Amino acid sequence: MYPMSGAALDFNDAILQTPIGDLWPILICLLGEFRVLISGQPIPLNGGKAELLLRYLGLQPEQPVPRDLLLETLWPGHPPDLSGQSLNSLTYSLRKLFGDKIGGDTPVLHEDGYYRLNQEVGVGVDVTCFENLVSTGDQYVAANNLPVAVSCYAQAVTFYRGDLCACADINGVMIRERLRAHFLTVLARLADYYFAVGDYGRCLQYADQLLKNDACREDAHRLVMRCYVRRGERAQALRQYRLCVDILHTEFDAVPEQQTMLLYDQVRLTPHTV
Repeated sequence: MYPMSGAALDFNDAILQTPIGDLWPILICLLGEFRVLISGQPIPLNGGKAELLLRYLGLQPEQPVPRDLLLETLWPGHPPDLSGQSLNSLTYSLRKLFGDKIGGDTPVLHEDGYYRLNQEVGVGVDVTCFENLVSTGDQYVAANNLPVAVSCYAQAVTFYRGDLCACADINGVMIRERLRAHFLTVLARLADYYFAVGDYGRCLQYADQLLKNDACREDAHRLVMRCYVRRGERAQALRQYRLCVDILHTEFDAVPEQQTMLLYDQVRLTPHTV
């Protein structure tokens, strides 16, 4: 048996099989440019405070935020009674804007002095979807079910439209870097998988995406070189090595690892062994 609850399986299978607008009537997107999707379509959100509130709650959807902390975050230095009225007006306006998509409910719940997103009625966050899919993929890998793991990873990549937006404090920066590390690892695993099964075109697709996000990843450069050789494009593999050399020199005044240089010689002298 592999370590996953039935509820987690159902949730992530739903993400894989269901259009996102059906799964989450309201999706708050924090990866890349901030967006709110209604039934899968972006809508304009008037007012910076509304965006700030949804971003703040979206970063910790499982942890309700104390009212006092929320007031100080949204209206620093303002009198509590005035900022409290502003918060009430803000949540009311969000209910008017989104309520008809979630059966008249409010997208932001206020319970016992705490606020949180109303996930139970269909308010989702792309960060949560991304992390759940990555975690599920990891568990399928542990169960030696690589094809399903790859499906989870590929779907996770679609949620990652860019690094976490607007990180204003150290906690946000740490979350951003954790998510970015997961994203790069997923791209590397997808590229490795497709190389192993002989789908060099798709391997190049994910390896190129990895290099666009981290141009100094020598493992990705080596994988691209191997793909080109397997496709009969030896000259392109040699150019990829030169690109790797130039990037490392420009960024770090460094030379490639020995493993990369050995692969270059192998491509140059005995490509049939690559």
